[in-house]
Amino acid sequence: MDAHIISCFGDPALDAAKEVATKPVIGIAGAAFQLASIVAHKFGVVTTMTRTLPASEHLLRRYGYHHLCSGVRATDIAVLDLETIDKQTYEQLKQECQLAISQDGAEAIVLGCAGMSDLAQELSNALKIPVIDGVSAAVKLAESLNQLGLTTSKVGQYAPPLAKQFHGQYQHWSQ
Repeated sequence: MDAHIISCFGDPALDAAKEVATKPVIGIAGAAFQLASIVAHKFGVVTTMTRTLPASEHLLRRYGYHHLCSGVRATDIAVLDLETIDKQTYEQLKQECQLAISQDGAEAIVLGCAGMSDLAQELSNALKIPVIDGVSAAVKLAESLNQLGLTTSKVGQYAPPLAKQFHGQYQHWSQ
């Protein structure tokens, strides 16, 4: 294995994974923001449920892309509903993307869920702007890191965790 990809737009457990992995670990949100910042001056994020908006906004601030994001929009399409995309679901997603362009000034769209990945090219063709799928972005970044011989620094924040001494019923886990 050459890299690890966290294929959920919330990039859950990314820091912990970077501490223990010996190969690069890439989250799809961070990868998508990175590529969007290269292909557009301002990008919008279109995600699933309204309740995920704060998480996306947090990641934009954490990764330093908040000033490049024109807005974050929710489709209120449940993640599991993305397993089989019907015409209505596609049109709902496309409509939010169009609003991100016309109302928010987005010049590119980041799809805010791995379940939307298969729609990136079709949406890009329909909208006439780049539409970034974080899964593909993460895979290509992982390939590039591998080819360049780069991995996560193990000095500082992502240094391996120190051994811990357990007591009581968990003592057998001590190293």
